[in-house]
This record gives sequence, C-alpha cells and structure tokens, in this order.
Amino acid sequence: MSRATRPDREELPDDTTDPGEIAATHDEEKPARRLSRRPELLVYLAALAVALLVLRQVFFPLTKGNQFYLVIFLGCTLPLVFLSYRPGGRRGSGERDDPGWYDWVLSALALLVGFYPVLPFGSGGFDAFLDRQGSLSGLDILAGSLLLLLVLEATRRTTGWILPVICVAFVGFAYYGGFLPQHWGIAHAGVDFGQIVNALYNDASGFYGTPLDVAASYIVLFTLYGAVLSASGAGQFFVDFSFAAFKRSRTAPGRTAVLSGFLLGTVSGSGTATAVSLGSITWPILRRAGYPKENAGGLLAASGIGAILSPPTLGAAAFIIAEYLQTSYLTVLIWACVPTLLYYLGIVFSVEADARRFGAEAVDTEHGSAWRILLRGGYHFLSLAIIVVFLAMNIPPFAAVVYATGVAALFALVSNLVRATGGPGRAVLDWARSMVDALSLGVRGALPVVAVCAAAGIITSTITKTGLGQELADALVQAAHALSSDPTVILVLTVVFSALAVGVLGLAVPVTASFIIAWVVIGPALGALGVADAERAMFIFYYAVLSEVTPPTALAAVAAAAITGGRVISTMMQAWKYTLPAFLVPIAFVLTDNGAALLLQADAVTVLWVLAVSVVAVGALSVVTGGWLFGPVPALVRVLFAPGALCLLYLEPPVIAVGLGFCVLGLLAQLVLRRKAKFKEELDAD
Repeated sequence: MSRATRPDREELPDDTTDPGEIAATHDEEKPARRLSRRPELLVYLAALAVALLVLRQVFFPLTKGNQFYLVIFLGCTLPLVFLSYRPGGRRGSGERDDPGWYDWVLSALALLVGFYPVLPFGSGGFDAFLDRQGSLSGLDILAGSLLLLLVLEATRRTTGWILPVICVAFVGFAYYGGFLPQHWGIAHAGVDFGQIVNALYNDASGFYGTPLDVAASYIVLFTLYGAVLSASGAGQFFVDFSFAAFKRSRTAPGRTAVLSGFLLGTVSGSGTATAVSLGSITWPILRRAGYPKENAGGLLAASGIGAILSPPTLGAAAFIIAEYLQTSYLTVLIWACVPTLLYYLGIVFSVEADARRFGAEAVDTEHGSAWRILLRGGYHFLSLAIIVVFLAMNIPPFAAVVYATGVAALFALVSNLVRATGGPGRAVLDWARSMVDALSLGVRGALPVVAVCAAAGIITSTITKTGLGQELADALVQAAHALSSDPTVILVLTVVFSALAVGVLGLAVPVTASFIIAWVVIGPALGALGVADAERAMFIFYYAVLSEVTPPTALAAVAAAAITGGRVISTMMQAWKYTLPAFLVPIAFVLTDNGAALLLQADAVTVLWVLAVSVVAVGALSVVTGGWLFGPVPALVRVLFAPGALCLLYLEPPVIAVGLGFCVLGLLAQLVLRRKAKFKEELDAD
C-alpha cells in the first residue's frame, strides 16, 4: 500500500493514539470494553446468535407476532450491553477491562426480566402476559420496573447521562402531572405508576414500540451489511479509488476527502468513525497540500457526518421515518438524493475556495489509474446498487439488505480465492472466519442504537399517554403568533424556532433519539401550519444529523481535531463553516410548496428549476462562508451575497428574483473590486 493511503505513525500528531480509540472516545456512543479471552468468546457467540436470529426473522418470522420477536430481541441484546460496556470512565493502561461481578449480575437480571413476558413460569407465558394488559400483577410491575432501570443504565453506559435523565424527567412528568397547576396547558390527571409500566412493558409501544422495532428489523441488518462490506475490503477500495480519481491538482486532496467520506460512510454508518478513518488516511496528504490543521479537521468532520444522510445507507433515523410515515425505505432514499447532492456540493465549493485561499499545492499519491482500480475492485459498488434495485422491485428493505450482504460476502469469497496464496481451502477458511466475525461485530456495533431505541420508547410512550407532544407543539406555534399575525411570518418563525430546538436537542442526545423526540414534539407544530409529512420529517432528520457538527459539542469535529492536532474550538467552527449551506437548505423544504421539489416530489420541470436555484443559493452561501470568489471576498460583497442566498431559499419566483438581484450585485461588486486590486498590484509592480 502506498504512503498516501497508510500514513506512518510519525505522520500523525504526537498526542494521537490509535484512530479506533479516537473514534470510540469522541463518538456519541461510548467506547466498548476490550475483553479477555473467555468473556470475549461468550459475547462473541451471543452476538453471533443474535445475528442469526435477526436473519432468521427476515425469512421465517416467529409465529407469535412481532412483539414476541421484540421481547426476544431485547432480552438477548440488553445483557450484552452490560458485558460489553463499562459502567463509567476509561480503561487505564494495563488494567483488566473484563466485566465485574455487578456487570454479571446486571446482565443476568436483564436476561431474566427481558425474557419474563415469554417465560412459562412467573408471567405464565406470552399470551397470559398480554391478557393482563391494563391490570398487571405485582410481579409484572416489578419486572417492568427493573427493565426500565436496566434500559436507562444501558443507555447511560453507551451514550452518557443526558438521555437517561431526559427519560426520567418524562416518566416523572407522567406520574406527577396531576400536581401541576391545572390552568397550565401541560397539566394532566397524572398516570398511576402501574399504568406507566403497563404502557412501557405490555403495550406494543414503550420498550417494544416503533424505535426498537426499527432497530431489530432494519438497523441491525444494515450494520451487519456494513460489517461484511468492511471485511470484504470495500473501505480501502473506496479510499484508493477516491485518491486515483482526482489525479494531481491542488484541489485534489480536498476533493478526495469529500468523496472518500461519502463512500466510507456506506461501510461505517457513523459520522465520527468515518471522520476518524478518513483523517488517519488523508490528513498527511492534506497537510502536505498546505491545509491548516483546523481547516483540515473541519473538512474531515463535515465529510464524515455527510455519510449519515447519504443514500443508499442513511442513518438509523431514516428507517424510523419510513416506519412513522408508513412509506417505503426507497421513497426515503429518493427524498434524500437532492439534499445530499446540495450538502456535498456546498463542501466542494468550500474546498475549491480553500485550495486557492491557502495556496494549496498538488500532491503525488502514486495510485495509478482510477480505471484500473475500478476494474480490480469495482464489484464493491454492486452490493450497494443491489439494495436500490431490489427496493425498486418492491422487495422489503430488510430482505434487500440481506441479499446485498450475501452478494458482498460472495464477492469477498471470490476475491479471497483469486488472491489465495495458501491454496483454495485456506482461502475459504479465512473467508468463512471473516464473515462470521463480521456478523458478530455487526450486532455488537448496533448495541448502543438498540439501547437508545429502547430508551426513546420511554419518551414516546409517556408523551402519547399524557398528550404532552401536542401541548408543546401548540406552544411553539403560539410563540410565533405572539410575534406576528401574518401567516407567512408565523410559518417562518415556527420553522426557525423548530430548527433551533432540534439543533439544541441534538447537542445533548444521539441523532436517532433526537429525531424521535423532535418528531413527536415539533412535527405536530409544523403539521398544524400545513407542512406535509415528508417535508417536516426530512427537515427534522437533517437538523438532527447536522447537530453533530454544531458547536459547542460537535463530536465529529472533536475527533477530527484529535487526528490533526488542531485546536478543538477552531476545528468546530471550520466544520460549521463547511456545513452551513446544508444547515439552511432544509428550511427550503418547509417554507413553500415548491420545497417539495427538493425531495423529488414534483414534476421534472419544477425539480430542475428548484434544483438550479438551490445550487445558486448554496454557491452564494459558500461565498459568504468561504470568503473566495475569483479572489478574497471583502465584507461588502459578503453583505450582498448573504441576503441573496437567504432569499433564494424561499422558493417563490418574486423572492427568487430579489435573491438573484443581490447575488448579481455581489458578483459585479467583486469583479470591480478585484479589477481595482489587480490594477493597484500592477502599479506597485511598476
């Protein structure tokens, strides 16, 4: 492998540890344990068994129904969290990282109360347990209470304190709501604790609601696919292809980082992990090209986070969108196409500006022909294409991704046989071992998402039980009404308030939980103002994702700064700069009816002119944030481009005309000022 694709250790900053450690430390999900042989084998086999259960459910569903399957699934996965994730702190150098006695106790307790609803003793079996809905026994309430505490602890171990605290606050609100002043809109009669446990444990909601259903039916399968794809060598192929595609130019390093981030995201599924993997490979090249540490870190973070919102393997929240709206996953993929294009287009515009502003230099990476690399490893793209093709054939997404996983595994086998040096038998054995490892790792990688989805069920269940979501949505709209009586202004204000609310929420909780909470609270507010389901769902989804690069948390930027050695806050601001156009584009979804065209929900002519206007808007925003257009952009020109870009995002012809007018004035002013500056330089030279 060339120097460009695997930097030597001394090329990374002195304080940088292994990239995997950095990704785990700064990701929204906490780092897992490094287990010794015996507990590792136990967790390995248990995770493999869960993988086989999930695959079996695709083709041979359990006969007792979906809730029965979810009980089994949570009962299998929750104990693994306590064995795989430490209760707090980081593993010290040389310390054992195996579970303590309390972890084993919690794991056994999770196994018991997780399976309690289906056990023939205690609950009397699944049917008897369901028959007691609304009037649980004392033992039922005890088991459900313990499961509530265990889900909260599992979530704390995997994502931190904030989400469990929010869950406790919602449960407290459900129980103590009757003590609130009755003239408050959010007051209610109060819910008995037994009924709270019933809603969480016995209803087809709560722990076993839509979030966990999506995790067990879709997300785990896609993490298995990503693990198999990674084991087949797809990640390295994507990076090599990206390096070779742009040849030798001063903008090539930045473009390579953008393309590699997009492609690697199909393997990792995590914005922070993608940013770190990308950084460990491309940072030495960016540094040689002349990128400052902070700018390079911001570029890596922005490119990595884009992976969460890019087809065909969108983030976990995309599956929840499909489930909530009762639409196909392919439809959600189609909705995401244009916004993803605009997201990466904004980053590319900034890359072009940066390369000129920093005086970036071309860097030789010695990768040879992109066509040769494509011919050698292009089969890695086929499994991605298969997902889309099968979805278009109305094959369910859980089946489509299993078929794609099988294709990726088959190609990996062929590749092993072609490159075999120890004979075909050894090649097949190595392949089989790597595929089994991938299945186990895929499930273990999904454990934090499973915990988050189970915890999110607590929030959605209590919101539904108390009617809090509608009250908060009404309060949001009333706040806009208090500032204006004009319907258009009310919509604009509500959208701005909603964007801020989702962004702030996303600073505290993972993307999936952020979307779920925002959907049940903010979604109704936008719906009350006439915003269609698709537009408001994608609006909330994008702001939930983009909170990952929003200061002051911006975990992907923190991880990228650890790779480049740059200042953390400055790296966050640079990441925010690269993604600012993407922050504003989702607003266009919901302000006008023409915004639906950005989700490809309009005729071809409307889609084309809306896309053209949006590209100009993103370009104008990039001029404002990047500060380059045929040369450095002074403040006067930025002042002209900023309102122009904002007007272009309101997709109505009169406002678009105003926006174009501002942009034309800005362009003319920049040309005049550049000509004056060039004339002055010539005079000084003489």
